[in-house]
Amino acid sequence: MSIASSNRVISSDLVEGTAVYNNEGDQLGTIEGLMIDKVSGKVRYAVMEFGGFLGIGTERYPIPWTMLRYDVDRDGYVVPLDKARLEGAPRYAAADVPNYDDTYRDDVDRYYTAPARRALL
Repeated sequence: MSIASSNRVISSDLVEGTAVYNNEGDQLGTIEGLMIDKVSGKVRYAVMEFGGFLGIGTERYPIPWTMLRYDVDRDGYVVPLDKARLEGAPRYAAADVPNYDDTYRDDVDRYYTAPARRALL
């Protein structure tokens, strides 16, 4: 999936399955889905699959959409996170999707905007 520089929009089904890398070039996972704010229409989170083996034990990590940067050379998204940081991040199993209520969204946002991370956002 290559994106021409003049193409500023993409279908969500093309985003799903796209690789996510850290700044060092390590693949962290893939985009499993997007969480869209129903009122504003803006993407709030990219839900990344990470961990597991052959789909077993894979967990979903909601990452604020504003943290992702598309890298044409990698044909994937880059986030300023490493695997150690993700290990403590909010996550859930595929069968246990949270309802993304105010408390859950606040927990996710707070995790990624902690003082040590603010400089990266």
